[in-house]
Amino acid sequence: MKRKVIIIGPAFPYRGGIANFNNSLALGFAEKGADVEIYSFSLQYPSFLFPGKTQYEEGEGPKGISIFPIVNSINPFNWFKVAKRIKNENPDYVIIRYWLPFMAPCLGTIAKLIRKKTKVFAITDNVIPHEKRIGDNLLTRYFVKSCDAFLTLSSSVLDDLKQFTNTKEKIFIPHPIYDSFGEILAKNKAKKNLGLDENGKYLLFFGFVRKYKGLDIMLDVMADKRIQDLDVKLIVAGEFYDNKEEYISQINSLNISKHVILRSDFIPEDQVKSYFCASDIITQTYRTATQSGVTQIAYHFERPMLVTNVGGLAEIVPHNKVGYVCDINSKQIADCIVEFYTQNKEEEFTENTKEEKKRFSWGQLVEGVDNLIKKQL
Repeated sequence: MKRKVIIIGPAFPYRGGIANFNNSLALGFAEKGADVEIYSFSLQYPSFLFPGKTQYEEGEGPKGISIFPIVNSINPFNWFKVAKRIKNENPDYVIIRYWLPFMAPCLGTIAKLIRKKTKVFAITDNVIPHEKRIGDNLLTRYFVKSCDAFLTLSSSVLDDLKQFTNTKEKIFIPHPIYDSFGEILAKNKAKKNLGLDENGKYLLFFGFVRKYKGLDIMLDVMADKRIQDLDVKLIVAGEFYDNKEEYISQINSLNISKHVILRSDFIPEDQVKSYFCASDIITQTYRTATQSGVTQIAYHFERPMLVTNVGGLAEIVPHNKVGYVCDINSKQIADCIVEFYTQNKEEEFTENTKEEKKRFSWGQLVEGVDNLIKKQL
């Protein structure tokens, strides 16, 4: 008999890394023979709390999984209704994605209501948010106490969990590779798709722009004369959740406008492959991090990476093997980029990503969840 699994969290047509993750996770369970459904949001964030232009993406949803947009994050009556539906479905277990204290009342209450009848497994992207607010710890504690077991996608979050629970029912499994963005393109084809110079050298800073992601650090790097002499350009591809004008002002004050290409809208899923495949190396100069889906997209497209030594990034990107791990220091970051080009490291790093990416599979994550839940049953 098939095991029944319900995942609670954003899914298509919601956009962003967590929704993409849930879509792929559900497909991973389906491939392992599970009957899987996603209970997504009918309302995720009230519009006045959402910093971007839209919470949704266009296109077709993933095939082979059932997505039900039924959870309202701010309506307590809805939480009871969702919990009742889950009880009637009688799943073997429920997986809840937790990434933000704002979601704790909703997700924690649903977990409490169903926990007597079914096991509740939490995948915690963060338990300490990047952008801290009063009450965060109280809210996270409420959610954590409502769950039976936990999976984290970085060892740093596993350590953070110790502040909220003493349970031994927790594991770390690295973030699997995002494989839903299509096949690898030839670099010249990808550049042509984006209207870029076929002979140009390009770095990529990808994803929503927020302060903790350190785009300002990367812009300082682009002011390094050595990089300018190499005629390297930085592509910034993603919607600004910070004040875009602050970054424009920094670009102008550093006199680097010729070296920066801004593509500051949300990047549709069918264009992601062109940005990664056109780039020589993917840069993540983050100030704080836990794990990052950007690294796992880079692995899928077999692209070298440069990351800062924060959170779980260094454990995913072996230094001088698939790229570089740097301190949050613009000079050190620039040194690595100069070395990358002057010592022709791209081919070596690319070959190493092909081997390293084998560590990160959806099947491994599904098996880890199953094994931990079996201990609870």
